[in-house]
Amino acid sequence: MIKTVSILGSTGSIGRQSLAAAEHLGVRVRAISAHGDIARLEEQARKYKPEFVSVFDEEAAARLRLALADTPVRVGGGMQSLREAAVMADCDAVVTAVSGSVGLLPTLDAIAQKKRICLANKETLVCAGRLVMRAAAEAGAEIVPVDSEHSAIFQCLEGRREQLRRILLTG
Repeated sequence: MIKTVSILGSTGSIGRQSLAAAEHLGVRVRAISAHGDIARLEEQARKYKPEFVSVFDEEAAARLRLALADTPVRVGGGMQSLREAAVMADCDAVVTAVSGSVGLLPTLDAIAQKKRICLANKETLVCAGRLVMRAAAEAGAEIVPVDSEHSAIFQCLEGRREQLRRILLTG
């Protein structure tokens, strides 16, 4: 049972849906992140009260620090803060819904900490699928696809993996 979560990419569609699901299920949001949409991040920080907010854009992070100065929320900037959000202590799961290859390092960090990875960032697997899956197997971390297309494939394969040799997807 997931009790706490970090949501990387909380201002996007999947991130917003993840926040709503966490609220509905009573799951505590420990960290959120975005590239630079500080207006939405501030709104989310005030509503969900995470301990940590990561802003990839350093200048936007500085502006958000000022905006949240009246709260106990800690704000970090840059890639290192995104990686920090991925490995928050006592966090059961990490939703990786950031865009592009930016999600690779935080995902690998979360895997190393044996977090459950709720993967919405397909670029992580496109650019380093073998590395990511091997790291998850070695660490004992679970990767669950949550974006609609790859989640549908994942659900179809449950209990049937040994019956298939490969899947071809057309674009």
